[in-house]
Amino acid sequence: MSQNPVYVYAQWHVKDGQVDTVLELLQHVAAKTLQEEGNLFYKIHQNQSDKNNLILFEGYSDADAVEAHRHSEHYKSFVAEQIIPLLEKREVILMDQLL
Repeated sequence: MSQNPVYVYAQWHVKDGQVDTVLELLQHVAAKTLQEEGNLFYKIHQNQSDKNNLILFEGYSDADAVEAHRHSEHYKSFVAEQIIPLLEKREVILMDQLL
């Protein structure tokens, strides 16, 4: 796998009435993810005009670190099992930095 940093942009549209729950769960995910060996950063953003729209901006040292994150226990238990069912829409884009 590539040894270059990988950046993840995840856009989530949360179901009405669930954004507070998702943000609370994300606090746990962020704390655990920041402790991962290959994590560079984990930032959560909220749309000013649509509070149900969240953007996660994550950085990892390489593709292996992204895979390790996706297979971590906290990703499985918080994101896959608890958060994803509370989302209307989810888009995840993996990016390489060019400049």
